[in-house]
Amino acid sequence: MALIPRALEPELRKAAKQFPCVVVSGPRQSGKTTLLRSTFPKARYVSLDLPVVAASARSDPRGFLAAHPPPVILDEIQQVPELLSYVKNAVDEQRSRKGRYLLSGSQNLLLHSKVTESLAGRAAILKLFPLSQREIEHRSDVAIPWEKPKRRPKPEAAASFEWERLLRGGYPELVANPKLDAHLWHASYVQTYLERDVRSLRQVGDLAQFQSFVRAIAARSGGLLNLHDLSRDLGVAVNTAKAWLSVLEASHQVFVLRPFHSNLGKRLVKTPKVYVTDVGMLCHLVGIRDVEHLRHGPMAGAVFETAVLSELLKLAWNRGEEPRVTFYRTSNGVEVDFVVEEGLELVAIEAKSTATPRPDMAKSIESLRADLDSRFRRGYVVHAGDYCGPLGTSAEALPFGRL
Repeated sequence: MALIPRALEPELRKAAKQFPCVVVSGPRQSGKTTLLRSTFPKARYVSLDLPVVAASARSDPRGFLAAHPPPVILDEIQQVPELLSYVKNAVDEQRSRKGRYLLSGSQNLLLHSKVTESLAGRAAILKLFPLSQREIEHRSDVAIPWEKPKRRPKPEAAASFEWERLLRGGYPELVANPKLDAHLWHASYVQTYLERDVRSLRQVGDLAQFQSFVRAIAARSGGLLNLHDLSRDLGVAVNTAKAWLSVLEASHQVFVLRPFHSNLGKRLVKTPKVYVTDVGMLCHLVGIRDVEHLRHGPMAGAVFETAVLSELLKLAWNRGEEPRVTFYRTSNGVEVDFVVEEGLELVAIEAKSTATPRPDMAKSIESLRADLDSRFRRGYVVHAGDYCGPLGTSAEALPFGRL
C-alpha cells in the first residue's frame, strides 16, 4: 500500500525540533503511527496497545523507559496515562534535548488532560485526522482561498468534485486501497474501534443502545444539537446522552460546532451543532450505500455540509492550529453555515450541494454582512460544481475542489 504524504508532516518535524515531546492525537486508523514512523525512521517504536507491553509499563515505568531510550515513539499513550509523569521526569533531566518522546493517542479529552498535568510547556500537541481532499489529490499547498496574498502560496489546479469520495471518506486505508469494500470497512471500524474506546472511556451497559445513539447523532449531522429531544426519542436519561456524546468527542468521532457570539445579544441562538468527523463514516451510519442514494437522497445537503466543515477543520489542524470556526444563526431563522475568524475579520461560508450556485443562495451572507459590516471580509458559497464567480456584492461561488 503506497504511503500517502500527510500535510501535517512539516509541522511535526518543526515541533520535534522545538519541543522535547510531541503528541499527535486523532481518531484510530487516521494514520498517526504511519506518520510518526515514516517521519522519524530512526526512533524506536513501542505500541502500548499490546496488553503485555502496557502491563510492563504500568508495573515498572522507570524500567520501561530505561529499556526504551529516546528518541522513541510511544504509540497509544492513553493506554498507560500514568507513564506521562515519568516521561516528564525524563524530559526534565535533559530539558534542552528536543524530539525525544513522540507520543500518539486516539482519545482526545483524556489524553489532553494528562498532557496538561504532566507535560505542560514540554510538549507540542498536534492533531491528525483522516485525509483531506487536498491530501487525497496529492496537493502540497494548504492555502485557504480568502487568505491575504503574503501568506498564500501559488494555488494548484483543483480536481472536479466527486461524490464517490464522500461515500468512502478519508481514512487512509480506504483511500490507498480502492478495492476495499467501504461498507464492510466502516462496519468493522464501528465494532472494533468505537466500541473499544467506549469501554475504555466509560462503562456502557447496553452497546446496542449506544449504537442507536451514534446513528441518531449521525442523522442529525449539520443540525442543532438538542440532547433533551434526542434522549427522549431514544428513551435514555439526558445525563446518559451527555456522557455518550463526550465519548464520541473524546474518540474524535464527532465535532461539536459552537454558535458565533457577538454584541448582538439574545438575537443569536446558543444551541451548538454536531457533525460526524469523517463523511464516509457519516454515510455508513445513516445507511447510504451508493453514490446515487447519496447524491439524490435526503441527506445530500447534510453530507456535503459535513464535508465542507471537515475540510475547514483539517486545513487548520494540518498547520498545527486550532480551527476558529463557528456558525451564525439568529432567532428569526437567518443562518450562515460557517463563520471563520481570520484575525479580526470574518469570512462567511454557505455549503450547497448543487452544481449550479445562484445569487439567492448568498442571502444569509448578505444578512450577516449587514449585522457585522465592520468585521466582514468576504462570503463564499461552496458548491459541488466548477463555477467560480460573484454571487451578488458580498459573496462569490467557490467550487469544493478549490476549498
